[in-house]
Amino acid sequence: MGKLILILGGARSGKSTYAMELAGSSRKVAYIATAAPADDPEMKQRIEEHKKIRPFHWLIVEEPLNIDKSLVDLEKKVEVAIIDCITLLLTNWLLRGVTKIENLEIKDYLDKEESILEMVKNLARIAKKTALTVMVVSNEVGMGIHPENRLGRYFRDMAGRANRILAEPADEVYFMTAGIPLKIKG
Repeated sequence: MGKLILILGGARSGKSTYAMELAGSSRKVAYIATAAPADDPEMKQRIEEHKKIRPFHWLIVEEPLNIDKSLVDLEKKVEVAIIDCITLLLTNWLLRGVTKIENLEIKDYLDKEESILEMVKNLARIAKKTALTVMVVSNEVGMGIHPENRLGRYFRDMAGRANRILAEPADEVYFMTAGIPLKIKG
């Protein structure tokens, strides 16, 4: 049975850094990056910053959609897999097939939410079935600024539901604030 660790926190709270510290520098680790390179220069810069701080000997998997398959493929190669991050994965799943975010209707969003949350449940099941320690990094978006539009509020709610789905079977859950981890489960 695998071990599932969920690391939650706000933007720049130290979630990724803490996951890397927990993984250690000497173990066989895979870092599954869910960020999809975009035309956004600021996002490209964030991706580059994350790449610079990862240990050189870790296996890096850039996978914006098929995380469950990646976990199964990695099971015989590594001991630890860090998925960074679920919030971007939710965005990738939500926007798959959408050419412009302005074209995403609320109805489309609501139609996709159920299947997206099923994918999160499946991810948790697979993580627990593997022999890996799977560390999942996710943003706690429900404690930040109230989204100004309905789509933003729906996304915030879906992210909260996804975090609850992951926390329930997790062996350990940490909440990061100002770089300080608070163990809230396990």
